[in-house]
Amino acid sequence: MLTLPLIDDCYDTPPNSSIWPCNKIPTACFYPQAFYVIWQAAQMAKQGIYTDGDWAKSSFNIVKALERCGVQLQLRGMEHVLANTEPCVFIGNHMSTLETFVLPTLIPPYKPATFVIKQSLIDYPLFKHVMRSRNPVVVKRTNPREDLKTVLSQGCEKLEAGTSVIVFPQTTRTTTFDAEQFNSIGIKLARKAKVPIIPLALKTDAWSNGQRLKDFGPILADKKVHFKFGAPIDSSGNSKEIQETIIQFIQQNLSAWQR
Repeated sequence: MLTLPLIDDCYDTPPNSSIWPCNKIPTACFYPQAFYVIWQAAQMAKQGIYTDGDWAKSSFNIVKALERCGVQLQLRGMEHVLANTEPCVFIGNHMSTLETFVLPTLIPPYKPATFVIKQSLIDYPLFKHVMRSRNPVVVKRTNPREDLKTVLSQGCEKLEAGTSVIVFPQTTRTTTFDAEQFNSIGIKLARKAKVPIIPLALKTDAWSNGQRLKDFGPILADKKVHFKFGAPIDSSGNSKEIQETIIQFIQQNLSAWQR
């Protein structure tokens, strides 16, 4: 299974990873590479032969395409992913399309995982084949009560089967973190399934939101990409305290990365 080479459970984009002319016109160079990766993945998914290993490889190739275009990635906290052998719920902020494409090379190589995603992602041309093959938990984002039932029911089934679940509790992707929009659905799932929570802070605005097509905005190579996993949290504790702990973890890291 293709993974990023970790040094002391960390990863930093190697020097001189960018190439000409990609580092001069990152947006124009990145998307043809990304679409080719997605097209290959979709063909395999349609045939029913797209595995977790293939998903991780596709994700790895997306990372390498970003790095060729001058984007730098910093990854910290992988020791918490590696040390935790049981299924868990990953709860993080949601900033851009980038995390959806990059997390499969950070988590599934070490433990089976899937996402909680909105309905539109399994209807998206080409990409839908990939996402459907990953058997995600799908919510409609029109009725919060029904979405909660779906997440608790399907999420528990996946966790009981040994598959971790990645949850972005925000109502939408945003470059600024608003704690008021960060709900506790992931905590409720972890508590019901009796599994630990691993908090995730990320800064991924290098892949910016587009004006016409939100998923495909300019690639801003001057913005460093950050992922950081926190220490596991016992989901049986006080829910409000857990929520505050996760929010503080995200806010503190975002603040540090903005300096």
